[in-house]
Amino acid sequence: MNSFGRILKVSIFGESHGASVGITVDGLPAGMPLFLEDFVTDIERRKGGTQKGVTPRQESDMPIFKSGLFNDKTTGAPLTMIFENNNTRSGDYDKLRAVPRPGHADFVAHQKFGGFEDYRGGGHFSGRLTVCLVAAGVIAKKLLKQLSITASLLEIGGETDIEKGLQKAIDAKDSIGGIVECRVSGLPVGLGNPFFDSVESVISHAVFAIPAVRGIEFGTGFQAAKMFGIEHNDAIIDGLGTTQTNHAGGVVGGITNGNEFVFRIAIKPTSSTPKEQHTWNWETNSMDEFSVKGRHDLCIALRVPVVLEAVTALVLADLYMLERHIPTIYTES
Repeated sequence: MNSFGRILKVSIFGESHGASVGITVDGLPAGMPLFLEDFVTDIERRKGGTQKGVTPRQESDMPIFKSGLFNDKTTGAPLTMIFENNNTRSGDYDKLRAVPRPGHADFVAHQKFGGFEDYRGGGHFSGRLTVCLVAAGVIAKKLLKQLSITASLLEIGGETDIEKGLQKAIDAKDSIGGIVECRVSGLPVGLGNPFFDSVESVISHAVFAIPAVRGIEFGTGFQAAKMFGIEHNDAIIDGLGTTQTNHAGGVVGGITNGNEFVFRIAIKPTSSTPKEQHTWNWETNSMDEFSVKGRHDLCIALRVPVVLEAVTALVLADLYMLERHIPTIYTES
């Protein structure tokens, strides 16, 4: 339920306002150097704080290693990292206990887990847990040092001018969504399989572990439905499989073709909006009007690019291991 991967396996745990959140990464090669400074850049990219449009909640977010690391090298055993929650304001959620927030997992979690779920800050469903994915992604990127994995925010609220899109939300005093694109270069021909284990299938599975993702498209995506075959087909121009265009986004038949791997995801507006909303109150059995208080992102898409890079790296590292492209003992070659 909370695990992913076939050889490189990750298991995520914790709640937004619990003592900590964390992740275990199993299947890592022994001997890989790993230092706290390796995590700084991506951890800082994911953080909220002073960036316009994101939550002011601040956590240090540096990993605390509990297993799998000795003398700054991986041991080959499962590596477990935790991230302490030291800046929570759980009282912000007391009044929400009886009124599940529209767009959140409050209602379904309450039904599925019989009222035993930790509802503070979204509990186990919170975007807080993406710090775990980012940290695991740092490790996966080290395994894939020959690749370039880059994600960027393409638009907010339909605006390619990011500041303009963000200002729309500020003026409306509401949250807003966006589109994030990921590009990977340096992939070989042959990763992935047809049908259920296609590269698109596995990437999609991992991507939807990122809270707020509502859609995904590869290459030209939904625009392909408007094209003729002669337009969409990518002409192969050499023996390496290089194509003249890249409408397929680097994957054909579920298998990488050696061209740039390109896909985009749609991020919904943050559900916790200060706007007045209506929802069912399960204590009074009536509809209530309420607004969400506390610290929330105006546009969660601002923080998604580094998370998208991380889950992409995890999937690709697992695929590399399935093809035996990553040895069991780490080397600096």
